[in-house]
Amino acid sequence: MALTLALIAAYLGILAVVAHLTARRADNDTFYSARRRSPWWAVAFGMLGASLSGVTFVSVPGMVQASDMTYMQMCLGFIPGYAMVAFLLLPVYYSLGTTSIYSYLDRRFGITAYRTGASFFLLSKLLGAAVRLYLVCLILQRIVFDALGCPFWLTALIILLLIWLYTHRGGIGTIVWTDCLQTLVLLVALVLIIAALLRAEGWGIGDAVRQVRDSSMSRVFEFSDWSSRQHFWKQFLSGAFIVVVMTGLDQDMMQKNLTCRTLRESQKNMIVNGLLYVPVNLLFLSLGVLMYIFAQRQGIDLPASSDEVMPMLCAGGYLGQAALAFFTLGIAAAALSSADSALTALTTSVCVDLFRSPNDERLRRRMHIVVSLIVLLVILAIKALNNTSVIDAVYTIASYTYGPLLGLFAFGLLTEKRRLISSRNGEATLATPRSEATLNLQPSPRAIPFICLSAPVICYLLSAYSATHLNYHFGYELLLLNGFLTAFGLWLSSLCHETKQAHHGQR
Repeated sequence: MALTLALIAAYLGILAVVAHLTARRADNDTFYSARRRSPWWAVAFGMLGASLSGVTFVSVPGMVQASDMTYMQMCLGFIPGYAMVAFLLLPVYYSLGTTSIYSYLDRRFGITAYRTGASFFLLSKLLGAAVRLYLVCLILQRIVFDALGCPFWLTALIILLLIWLYTHRGGIGTIVWTDCLQTLVLLVALVLIIAALLRAEGWGIGDAVRQVRDSSMSRVFEFSDWSSRQHFWKQFLSGAFIVVVMTGLDQDMMQKNLTCRTLRESQKNMIVNGLLYVPVNLLFLSLGVLMYIFAQRQGIDLPASSDEVMPMLCAGGYLGQAALAFFTLGIAAAALSSADSALTALTTSVCVDLFRSPNDERLRRRMHIVVSLIVLLVILAIKALNNTSVIDAVYTIASYTYGPLLGLFAFGLLTEKRRLISSRNGEATLATPRSEATLNLQPSPRAIPFICLSAPVICYLLSAYSATHLNYHFGYELLLLNGFLTAFGLWLSSLCHETKQAHHGQR
């Protein structure tokens, strides 16, 4: 316990120093866009840790029990997904020159679509951030805070207070650099846990590689069973579009990318970030295979839940006290890295998208506190219900709410007749034809919220029906169906809107 507390104290001390240095002379421009001066390599490295949340740190190694290493198929799909974000979405965002990516919806469809898109993001990010923080708080509570006599509500409050303290001034300008530190700590912790496991079993690196290679859990590709959620094309295509939606259409992730100096630097950051996911997730999955082999050889009874395997081995003393300290440190780094940017992005969206007051510093400071308190309340509500099905339901809701964003942006971009012009310095502008009004399909503003709410409901009903009557279980491809239904509804609304306008014109 002493080693764990010492490492966490040292980590938080370094984090505080980095936050202090990056928040000097901070203003609204620093909070929202870091003055667009962030080095692309820092953004790329920091985004890796922000995406690998505490849930990922715990869950990915445990995946091998049920699905072997087939998660790598999705990781391979991340690469074309990041390429699509880099070369299709980033040029549009840089051409707008704004803080919020949802301002595209305002320019393309109007204020109703703008607020609809921002609202779906706020709901998705709020629920997702709260669940991730809840699960991490629960692990830290069991490992650290129970021994200190702290109740759960105080644990959650302390973690959120720490995040607020180092983000309330510098915002995204601070997060770009603190995420770099947290990514480094997370990866070092992962490597040290693997080293502790190898030491406990007496394996060398070559032995570990052979154990993973020869294990039945090392299966990566699944081509035979089309109905399986692990089928290659389902995983690969889902991986690509998950990146498009949860990175390219997510204010949290894009706000960091838009801090790069130029479009070309931001694109370089996207491609490098996508490539980094393959070796890092391979390392996580390899750790999972080694954990199950270790437990079998040592005769250790593992819990039924795969998410509890890694915490049990690290906290149960099987790998030594150092492994427990590294695991706790990695969890803390992953939690802070994903939650700090989520709180900043939520604050940005509330101030810029809903209140439309990006220059009001007093409003921004108040909303940062309000957003933090709302996340705390959601965490405590989940704890009070104390039901794992509630967590699953919250995750399901959050995944469904990204579909309408995909449909809105896809329909807007595919039916818009504009030409992107890239200058030599890497900047981007959009040239608009004179006949813009006749070339761009425009759905009825009143219909947009209804369409965006209807698509997830239809997807839920189809998913339930197919599982019950067709023995087909939707996986991540449900996101594509959700986006398609949204775009299709917008297209039908556009046709009806044009017909109605033409009828009034004739009268």
